Parts: sequence; C-alpha cells; structure tokens
Amino acid sequence: MKYVGKRILQLLPILLAITFLSFGMMRIAGSDVVEQKMLNTGAAASDEVIEKARRELGLDKPFLVQYFVWLGRLLKGDMGTSYVSGKKVFELFVSRLPATLLLTAVSILLTIAVSIPLGIVSAVFRDTALDYIIRFFSFIGNSMPNFFVSLVLMYVLAIRLRLFPVISREPGLKSVTMPAVTLAIAMSAKYLRQVRAAILEELGKDYVDGARARGVHFLVILWFSVMRSSLLTIITLLALSIGSLLGGTAIVESIFMWDGVGKLAVDAIHMRDYPMIQAYVMWMAIIYVTVNLITDLCYQLLDPRIRLSGGER
Repeated sequence: MKYVGKRILQLLPILLAITFLSFGMMRIAGSDVVEQKMLNTGAAASDEVIEKARRELGLDKPFLVQYFVWLGRLLKGDMGTSYVSGKKVFELFVSRLPATLLLTAVSILLTIAVSIPLGIVSAVFRDTALDYIIRFFSFIGNSMPNFFVSLVLMYVLAIRLRLFPVISREPGLKSVTMPAVTLAIAMSAKYLRQVRAAILEELGKDYVDGARARGVHFLVILWFSVMRSSLLTIITLLALSIGSLLGGTAIVESIFMWDGVGKLAVDAIHMRDYPMIQAYVMWMAIIYVTVNLITDLCYQLLDPRIRLSGGER
C-alpha cells in the first residue's frame, strides 16, 4: 500500500501538468473560441454580442485565472459544454464510452488468442517451415496500415459476402467484429514477434537446460517456468494496447462509423469543439497513467526480483 500511495503521488504532478498544457494549447489555437462557437451554431453576431459571450465564458480574465476556474470545475466533474451540440461534455463523453470499451475488449481478446499461441509455436519450432510461415504472415500483417485492412475487410466481408454491416449503426457483437479484427490483425502481427523473442530468450537460459537434464518434461518447463518469466513482456505489450485502444483508434472508428471516443475526438477536432478536445486529452492522460500504475503493480506480483520492500529496492 505504501508503494501504491507513493506511485499515485508521483503521477499527480503529471496529470496536473497535462491539464495545464491541454488548456494552454486550446487557448493559443489559431481561431477565436467565441467566433468559432458562433460559426458552429450558424449564428451571426455583432461585436457587442461576441464581447458579451467572452465575458460569460470568462475569456476576458487573465489566462491563469481561466485555468484555475476550469481546473476547479474539472475536479468537480464539470468539463464544460460542447460548442457544437450544446450538451454537457461529460455526459456526451460518457455516452460514447460503452462502444469504446466493447471495441477494446474484443480487440484485446482476439489479439491474445492469436499472438500468444502463435508466438509460442513459432519459438518452439524455431527455424522450421511452420516458423517461417508464421513469421511471414506476421510481417504481412504488421506492414499493412489499419485503413487498408479496414477497406479490405469491408469489401470482402461486408460488400461481397454480406456477413457484417458496412456501417456500425449500433454497438453489438456483429457490428464490432470488423473494427475489432482490423485492430487485432496489426496488434497480433506485432506482438507475435515480441512473444516469440521473449520465449526464445528464456529457452536459451541455463535453468531450462538444467530442468531438461533432470528429466522435467518440456511442456512443464514451457508453461510453468518459461511462460511465467515471459509474462512481464506480454503484460507490458497488453498494457500499451489497452491504453491506446481505450483512447480510441480514430482512423478505424471513423471508417466503420463506430460511435466511440476516437470518432468523437476526430469530429471535435474538425469542428474545433475545444471543451470536447480537452476532455479527450484528459481521458487519454488518465488512461495511460492508470494503466502504467497497474502494470507496475503486476510487475511486483510476477517477478520477485523487482519487488519493493518498504518503498526501497
């Protein structure tokens, strides 16, 4: 618990710095906030109306005063109001989270189901025909960008075979299949090679030769020793994937019209909906900080060599 508290205290200044940077970047953007809001709503306003709107939004105050007012509201859960829809940013953002969580879960499960077994097989049967075939397809999958894979899957599975809808109109297992497979192909191809390298590194260590010399079955060594030692690499890869997926994969969500936070962020950038962009930046920051904290805790549970005793190494 002492280590957890220490890590949280270390992460708080990072989050605070991110809030300051995100707020500052929105204020030094190339367009006026009030004029952009008027443009998005299609309203024509005089200079007097614009000045009044600035005062209502607090934009006539010094920058630091604006920041601390915004930060105080943020800590209370008030992220402001969308310039485009006029709805509360927090409510609108939360409404898109279920779609992103579903896409993340399915993509991670597909990635685990593909990359870990194939990575183990490729390492165990090193330099065989099976290894070369697996590595070849992993190279192909890693070299194809997500937008290309999206278009291929859309053409083959949706247009030609008509197995899945072209546009994901509502979150569901049938609608999530193609965007999840698109994300899983790239991640599986990349992580498969990492898993293979981690397994090969462990198989080349002396404890494996010693266990085999004592007559321990190879599968026992593989599953109870080699895999456990390789879990640190696998967990690190999964943590990075979860962070990026929860942040929303903007390209894939936009292509399939998946109504998640990634598409929400892209639409907000196009419309210069600054409160929504700030909410997205904060969401990304919180996700990565939380995932890194959980990953550090998993390291201590899995590897006694890096556990902390009393907060010190």
